[in-house]
Amino acid sequence: MTATATASRAGERSATGSGPAPGPRRRLRTRISGTTIAGFPTWAFVLFFFIVPLALVLWYSFGYKPDLFSAHANDKLSFDRYGEALDATFLGTFVNTLRIGLIGTAICLVIGVPFAYWLAVKLRPQYRALALALVLVPFWTNFLVRTLGWQIVLSPQGFLSDALQGLGIIHGNLDVLYTQAAVQLGVVYNYLPLMILPLYVAMDRAGQSLREASADLGANRVRTFLQVTLPLAAPGIASGCLLVFIPLMGDYVTASVLGGAQGNMVGQLVASQFNTAQNWALGSAMAVLLMLFIAAAVVVVGGAALLIRFLVRRSRRVVLTKGAGA
Repeated sequence: MTATATASRAGERSATGSGPAPGPRRRLRTRISGTTIAGFPTWAFVLFFFIVPLALVLWYSFGYKPDLFSAHANDKLSFDRYGEALDATFLGTFVNTLRIGLIGTAICLVIGVPFAYWLAVKLRPQYRALALALVLVPFWTNFLVRTLGWQIVLSPQGFLSDALQGLGIIHGNLDVLYTQAAVQLGVVYNYLPLMILPLYVAMDRAGQSLREASADLGANRVRTFLQVTLPLAAPGIASGCLLVFIPLMGDYVTASVLGGAQGNMVGQLVASQFNTAQNWALGSAMAVLLMLFIAAAVVVVGGAALLIRFLVRRSRRVVLTKGAGA
């Protein structure tokens, strides 16, 4: 009877067309195949616009400039270009770039946190779309055009200089253009939206219910913000800092337009090796070193932030003893 029942069930499966259930390996292959097909555009973009250019830069960094009229050659591979890149000029410019990057990221964070909090919590929902559109308005124009606009604003003969002189705040022409202060102002303006957007998303996801619960438990607005909203927005803070710091460190347009000789950044050195000196090997070595230094800075700052977070959580830990429970 058992054989007859088994044959009958097999016949029913054949008649219905269901067939035997696929095994785990087949299901895994089907899942991987579907994922690969669906993610092909993303992988193609990463391959052709990130991995391949990065590999070319790394390959060029081991070459050299053979003569005055050639940009590079790789028939002799060596690390000599890295030694040439690590000179006093590069290191001094990198320190200046790191200072501008850290200060710019900190200023963007200080401005972005209260603005994103106001946008996510205080502003009426019907006006949030308009406010977000205003935040994104600078991205509707070219990066270079935006920076050139600040060159006009900060010009010694510009309207800002005339207005400050008319108010008696300054007694001469505005002397800010082609300084590090102008570069600092320019990078904050150009990268501030990249800080505001992830902060807004993180604070909006925190939810009004948790803030109301904190208020019901007796916490004031400041304590609720510091102990509820801000910790829940930590992923947005980390994302915003990375989105601002990493491209800022490689920026050379802002420094070239607003900084002049006093606001040099590493991006200018790399660009000059490719465009002016036609030394692709040395420029590639500088680019690789810049990426390594940026990664090291991100790791150090991220490790310090995790350590501070661990110490704060440890200080707030509540230990229940048997005596307290009784």
